[in-house]
Amino acid sequence: MFSNMIQEPHIHVGIMADGAIAVTFNGIYRHHGNACTGTQRFVLSDKDIEWNGKRYDSLFFTPSDERNGSFTLHNVTIGIGFHWQQREPQQFRGALQLIIEGDRIRAINHIKAEEYLRSVISSEMRATSSASLLQAHAIISRSWLLAQIAKRATLEADTTPYRSCHETDDEIIRWYDREEHDRYDVCADDHCQRYQGITRATTAAVDAAIDATYGTVLYYNGKIADARFSKCCGGATELFENCWEDVPHPYLTALGDNANGDIPDLHDEAAARHYIMTQPDAFCNTRDRAVLSQVLNDYDLSTTHFYRWEVSYRQKELTELVKRRSGIDFGTILDLQPLERGTSGRIVRLRIVGSRRSVVVGKELEIRRWLSESHLYSSAFIVEKSEENDETCFTLYGAGWGHGVGLCQIGAAVMSERGYRYDEILAHYYPGTTLTQLYTPEK
Repeated sequence: MFSNMIQEPHIHVGIMADGAIAVTFNGIYRHHGNACTGTQRFVLSDKDIEWNGKRYDSLFFTPSDERNGSFTLHNVTIGIGFHWQQREPQQFRGALQLIIEGDRIRAINHIKAEEYLRSVISSEMRATSSASLLQAHAIISRSWLLAQIAKRATLEADTTPYRSCHETDDEIIRWYDREEHDRYDVCADDHCQRYQGITRATTAAVDAAIDATYGTVLYYNGKIADARFSKCCGGATELFENCWEDVPHPYLTALGDNANGDIPDLHDEAAARHYIMTQPDAFCNTRDRAVLSQVLNDYDLSTTHFYRWEVSYRQKELTELVKRRSGIDFGTILDLQPLERGTSGRIVRLRIVGSRRSVVVGKELEIRRWLSESHLYSSAFIVEKSEENDETCFTLYGAGWGHGVGLCQIGAAVMSERGYRYDEILAHYYPGTTLTQLYTPEK
């Protein structure tokens, strides 16, 4: 799709959806040529968007000052479903589209790709991070974005319905990607990439990283690489197909997060147990706050354990949690049994045994969703059962934060601190890829 592209693309980012949306236009915006400024309120009413006493099926506002015009969306939810979920106002450049999406109004930002990336880099990590880390992340964020746009075009042209769930009476295998975004390219939250407009102020370092890598992506076999990344791999990376659809990506492979890339066979239960219960040397095995603060914003830094962690539940607590999160009445939870592990030790298929029924659940994110009020840090865990005051307790000892596929953000930050260049960081996490400039700046 992008093989002949010579100009920077415009992209559409789904920001928020609600029954009512308040917007402040910071300057003159136009709707069908009519000027609009200040705070406006849009309300869903009988399947229409009501604004200033009139009804619309959609609205589109463009800034009079294309370079500096901005708007503020109020009460945007960030960190959806995670432990630090919160609401805040966010400011964006570019155009604003409002559409009806089910029983909500969806706000969509139309913005140039490189402007979008300036915010992503500042939102995904500190804008004060080292130059090689910022450059590496600029390239993978751009690659991921354009790969998703290409994938969306492929799915739209395919007459076979895309399925992200396999379900029987005894097994539920589900994964979560961005295919449901059929009216915009990507969303603004962790489900895709964090994009918080100019709320997360960019810096000269971020601008320099974007400009230095302008239009540059990772390529593999003539296609843009789907450059996935997560916070902390836990010492070993995971295969793409163990987290999403069963389509191997050779550059999203198994490797140890160390200089040699060595990794034990973590498919094996005994090996996974030993690995998770110890502290193997890895780039991402750090508690150096100066390094962590390059990758993690304040609300992420509220979590102090990334490489190894533990969570405990009493049997009654776990039973109620799993019933609420899965919608399945297992009866009393009796056991959690790993059936299949991936290359990083992450559980791909987990059997949950209850007094009334047993169900196998996968893939990794669905396991994490069922076993936590938000999202368990990862599915790389072992289960220990103990008795306390005549009640069974389940303790999950785990490794890493996120799916573990592709670049490990904390590991990459450590590599950068140790003097690795951005191309060396990318070669470590995406073996076999090449750097290609897809488009150049407009003159």
